Amino acid sequence: MGDSETIQVTIVDVKMPFSSMVVFMVKAALASIPAFIILLIIGSVFFAVLGGMGQL
Repeated sequence: MGDSETIQVTIVDVKMPFSSMVVFMVKAALASIPAFIILLIIGSVFFAVLGGMGQL
């Protein structure tokens, strides 16, 4: 355990069935929708604050 030798690993290929890859991509796309909505709300608040500062 005391040996601090670094081992480098190179991934050459990932074997994954096409149907599993399609399911994974659909899940990733669906998961990105709430993230986009949250970023949209944060951006709207940010630009509303900046726009309100211009009114002063």
